[in-house]
Amino acid sequence: MTSQALLGIFVGGRGRRMGGVQKVLLPAPDGSPSLLARTLRVAREVGLEPVLVGAAPLGDAAQGLVQLMDSEPGVGPLAGLAALLAHAGARRVIAVGGDMPYLSGALLLRLVQEEPAAQVLAPRDAETGKWQPLFARYDAATVSAVLSRVLHAGERSFQGLFRHLTVHELRLGEDEASTLRDWDTPDDVR
Repeated sequence: MTSQALLGIFVGGRGRRMGGVQKVLLPAPDGSPSLLARTLRVAREVGLEPVLVGAAPLGDAAQGLVQLMDSEPGVGPLAGLAALLAHAGARRVIAVGGDMPYLSGALLLRLVQEEPAAQVLAPRDAETGKWQPLFARYDAATVSAVLSRVLHAGERSFQGLFRHLTVHELRLGEDEASTLRDWDTPDDVR
């Protein structure tokens, strides 16, 4: 079942918030040479086909991988999702941030297997009510058309996109939610 799903790893752009360092190239806390290497290993262990999303210059770390450029430069991550959905065709797509050092294979499998008919499956922050769009599963066939319309209308946020979709909540325990922490700044790495 997982072989029908594509894992889009959002690798970002210039690494401004990290002082110009590409977050996905930082060493992972588990000893992996980089966050990207760790995410690729976890993805392959659960049978997902990984592709990179974004223009980050990754050198040898991206060798042998498909790296998708945003559908429209300068628009932000929604344009990355548009490129990923177009590349996926009829497959389901899982989008993850490349800056998640604790991402687990077990949680990825839950995202693949639960609510198979959902247009979008994503966790939701209990405090803010915001969806987690970069740990979410998208039905490429149905989300692509909606995304195209909202991009054309000027929408640039995932939360705005989600208002136009039927999103099912992937309920997470506290331990599971903690594995989705990401690294945005040097303080997060410390």
